[in-house]
Amino acid sequence: MLPDSLTRLVTLLARLPGVGEKTAQRFALHLLSSDSTLALDLGRELVELKNQITLCSRCGHIADVGGDAAPLCVICRDPRRDPTLLCIVARVQDLLAIERSQAMRGRYFVLGRLLSPLDGIGPDALPVERLKVLVVAAGVTEIIVATPPSVEGEATALFLAHELETFEVRLSRIASGVPHGSDLEFADQITLGRAIAGRRSC
Repeated sequence: MLPDSLTRLVTLLARLPGVGEKTAQRFALHLLSSDSTLALDLGRELVELKNQITLCSRCGHIADVGGDAAPLCVICRDPRRDPTLLCIVARVQDLLAIERSQAMRGRYFVLGRLLSPLDGIGPDALPVERLKVLVVAAGVTEIIVATPPSVEGEATALFLAHELETFEVRLSRIASGVPHGSDLEFADQITLGRAIAGRRSC
């Protein structure tokens, strides 16, 4: 019932997380019927996104491409951050959620994924060697493992504890307060703050 170009747009929008077909159709029709500059501005920003954004060479967070050969994110460039305190998260969304709690004043390391044998994600798929290099280079003395309280998150936390047990660092796990099976991205600030403050040894 819709033109092919509009149908293709709806299909693409529906692939975004949390966006169903009806919502995608509503977005597409809004872009079509609203001020034309919105669609043009959105299209231009999407085209530039891959050219302007990359991953931080140190922690894996999002960073501006800039002119640096090894770009750093805003957090890694911040001299007020404690470089000896490192928080390990699974995804950038989790990092942003913890930042909103204002309970972490150290730096981060983004794994990018969790152990999930059923999905073919084994230990070799995690950037453990890069993590070890960072721990030594930054003189890290405490590591907070802030993976989600799911089966995959717990397995990843145990694996990291095993891999880092020879390092002279205090290793802790975020405390209870975050519902089991949920994502940190959707936890409220108070819950995340308490989880960080009440962390426990692995």
